[in-house]
Amino acid sequence: MILGDVCTRACKFCAVKTGLPPIYDLNEPRRIASAVKKLDLKYAVITSVDRDDLDDGGAFIFSETIRLSREQCPGLKIEVLIPDFRGSISALRRVVEARPDVLGHNIETVPRLYPEARAGARYKRSLEHLANAKSFGFEIMTKSSLMLGLGESREEIIQVLCDLHEATVDIATLGQYLQPTRDHLPVEKFYTPQEFSELREIGLFAWLQARGFRPACSFLIQS
Repeated sequence: MILGDVCTRACKFCAVKTGLPPIYDLNEPRRIASAVKKLDLKYAVITSVDRDDLDDGGAFIFSETIRLSREQCPGLKIEVLIPDFRGSISALRRVVEARPDVLGHNIETVPRLYPEARAGARYKRSLEHLANAKSFGFEIMTKSSLMLGLGESREEIIQVLCDLHEATVDIATLGQYLQPTRDHLPVEKFYTPQEFSELREIGLFAWLQARGFRPACSFLIQS
């Protein structure tokens, strides 16, 4: 995780500290690259806190971390998990132009739960962020994740999967939410392995229909 350990947002599912972060370290990308080389990694995942205090949301540090890691470790595969940069197209472009192998931005939860769980974010903005990542003329794989267990309905999960497909997201993952502390949102439901398997099949179905092979997603929701 880059750009410090203090986040400018206060999502109710996340245990990262909230506050005004210190000035970021311009040497951090080089230190990350050196660590990746020392560990002899073949695949690195780079994420960060939200840095709404910065004009570019930290995009420059992301791009430099990608560039220097590749420079130090030729052949390294890099996945980034980025904030929404408050919808900044220029910040997103800077990261995409650094050519990560996978660009991830987590949708986290269903739209109805955003005010409670993810107050500093906007569902539509996150979807547009993912869609815009493919608008700069580079071939890039996009990824997003959805937590389950916050009180969402099956229909809402399906709708999010459909929305991600419409945003041309390549990889969608589903995971069980676990409450970090008693001060965070409670777990409303623990999903069974069978339920996850069923949702996986629904997600694959939606992926196919989004590419013209199956009926519209509305059919899944109504059924």
